[in-house]
Amino acid sequence: MSLSEALALGGSGVISLVGAGGKTTLLYSLAAELAAAGQRVLTTTTTKIYPPAAHQSPHLVLSDDLDFLCATLPAALAKYRHLTVAAGREAKSGKLYGLPAKTVDRLFAGRLADTIIVEADGAAGRPLKAFAPHEPVVPVSTGRLVYLLGLTALGRPLSEEWVFRAGQYSRCTGLAAMAAVSEESVVAMLDHDLAGIVLAGGALRILLCTQAESEQAIAAGHRLAELLAGRQPPRCFDRVVVATLAGSSLIRHIGNLKERVV
Repeated sequence: MSLSEALALGGSGVISLVGAGGKTTLLYSLAAELAAAGQRVLTTTTTKIYPPAAHQSPHLVLSDDLDFLCATLPAALAKYRHLTVAAGREAKSGKLYGLPAKTVDRLFAGRLADTIIVEADGAAGRPLKAFAPHEPVVPVSTGRLVYLLGLTALGRPLSEEWVFRAGQYSRCTGLAAMAAVSEESVVAMLDHDLAGIVLAGGALRILLCTQAESEQAIAAGHRLAELLAGRQPPRCFDRVVVATLAGSSLIRHIGNLKERVV
C-alpha cells in the first residue's frame, strides 16, 4: 500500500504535517509519490526547513510575493510536477523560512497546484514533542492533518534528549521529568495538542506513528491505536497508521477510528 493510500489522502488538497519523527521525510516522500501519479505538487512550510536536496525536490522557488507566485508557478509545475516554495532564506543558518498560512490558502484557492504539502511546525530532530503556544501554524484550507510521532520515544525518559519541550510535555500530561514516556501520556498530550488546532469542516485528522522498525516499537504503536480506539466516542483522530519511513516505507497497521474515513 502506498503512503497516500494509507493516510487516506484521497484527491487534491492541502496536507499539513505536524508533530515529530519524520515530517521532512514524509513531506518529500509524499510529494514524489503524488507527482509520479500525475499530480502537480507544492511542498512548503509555515515555519523553517533546510533547503531540499536535488533528490527531494527538483526545483526551489523563493518568494513571498503572491502575484509573482501566481504568475510563475503554473509553468514551473508544468515542467517539474513537484517543486518547493519558501518565502526566503536565512543568511546565518541557511534555512528556508516559510510562507504565511494565508498565502498557502490563496495558492490553493487559485488552483495553482493539485496538492500542497505543508510542514507546519518543528521538532529539533526529536521523535516526540509538545506544541508551544504559537504552533503549529496550520492553513485554514487544510483538508488532511497528519500528526507524526516517533515510536522510539516510548519507554524512554522524559527529557529533552527524546522529547522536544519536555517541560511542556510534563505540564500537559502530569508525567514527571525523567519518568518513562508511556502510551497513556502520549494520548493525553495528543488530546491537549489537537484541541488547539481549528480545521474546516470535513477535514481529517490522521495519526502517523513512525519509526516502527522493531517489534517493541510496533507493539507500542498497536497499544496507542487500541487506547485511542477504545475511547467512547473516539476523539482527536479519524485514523491511526503505524509505519516505518526509513528506506522503502512499510505500513505496519491501519486503524479507522471513525466511519467517515474510507
